[in-house]
Amino acid sequence: MDHEKGKPLFQKVALIGIGLIGSSLARAIKKKGLASEVVTCARSEATRNTVKKLGLVDAVYDTPAEAVRDADLIILCTPVSTYDDLAAAMAPSLKAGAIVSDVGSVKESVIRDVGQHLPDGVHFVPGHPIAGTEHSGPEAGFAELFEGRWCILTPVVGTDAQAIAKVSGFWTALGSMVEIMTPHRHDKVLAITSHLPHLIAYTIVGTATDLEETDQNDVIKFSAGGFRDFTRIAASDPIMWRDVFLNNREAVLEMLQRFTEDLTVLQRAVRWGEGDVLEDLFRRTREVRRGIVDAHQAGTFDAREPDEDPKKQ
Repeated sequence: MDHEKGKPLFQKVALIGIGLIGSSLARAIKKKGLASEVVTCARSEATRNTVKKLGLVDAVYDTPAEAVRDADLIILCTPVSTYDDLAAAMAPSLKAGAIVSDVGSVKESVIRDVGQHLPDGVHFVPGHPIAGTEHSGPEAGFAELFEGRWCILTPVVGTDAQAIAKVSGFWTALGSMVEIMTPHRHDKVLAITSHLPHLIAYTIVGTATDLEETDQNDVIKFSAGGFRDFTRIAASDPIMWRDVFLNNREAVLEMLQRFTEDLTVLQRAVRWGEGDVLEDLFRRTREVRRGIVDAHQAGTFDAREPDEDPKKQ
C-alpha cells in the first residue's frame, strides 16, 4: 500500500516507548506526513518532560492505555521483556480495526507475549527495523534512521492482508526495504547476523576490561583498530540486549555452538601454522564484506553518513 504524498496513512499513531527507535519514528512520521497525530507514553516524568521539550509528538501520556485510545497504529518501542505487561495494559483501550506492531529484534517470543492479550478485531503485524546506533534515549533519534535499511515483518498465518499491506507501506514510506518472513526464520537469521556479533563484542570488551590496569590503559589508548568497532557495538543498550539473548536463547545457543566449533578450527590453524587454512577463510570472508558493501548495508546505521565506496574495499 503506497503512501500518497500529502495524505496520511494513519489518523493516529501511538508509540509505546520513545528511546532511539521510538523518537526516530516520531521524527520520521512527522517529516513524511504519515499520520495526522502522533502520541507516546513514558513511565518517567523526566522522559516525558524531555519529549515535550523536544516537541517530538502531539501528546505524551503516563500510561499505554491512555496513549492507544483511538489509535489506528500502535508500535511497541520498548525492551521486549516489557511487551507482555504492556499488551495486557493497553488491550482494553484498543479500538476495533487497530493495528499493533513492534520493533523488537526477536519475534517468536513477541508473538507469544503480545498475541495472547489482543482482542478480536485488532490486527498484530510484528516488525523489526534493522537499524540503530549505540546511542539511546529520545535525544538520540533522527528521522533518517530507517532510510535504505531493511524492515522485516513476521505476521502469523491468517493475519489480515490489508493490515500487513498498511504496515509494509508505512515502512516503505519511511525509506525502508520490507521483507516478510516467518518468526522462526527471522530469529535464526538474526541470531547469526546481529545477536551473536553483539555477544562476541560484549565478551571481547569485557575481556579487555579484566586485563591488568597497565594493559587496559594501552588497550583504550590504541583502540583505533578493530577493537574500536567492537566497543561501538558493545555500547548498545544493555537492557535491550539482555532481553534479546533471554528471548532468543535457542537460536543464539545454536549459532554460538557453531561459532565455537569454527573457532576451534581456527585456533588449530594458528597453533600449527596452517597458513593455507587461514588465507582461505580470510579470502571467503572478504567476499562477504564486498557483498554487504554492494548491497549498501555497510558502514554505520546512520543514513546521514555516505555509503562506503566498494572500490576502496
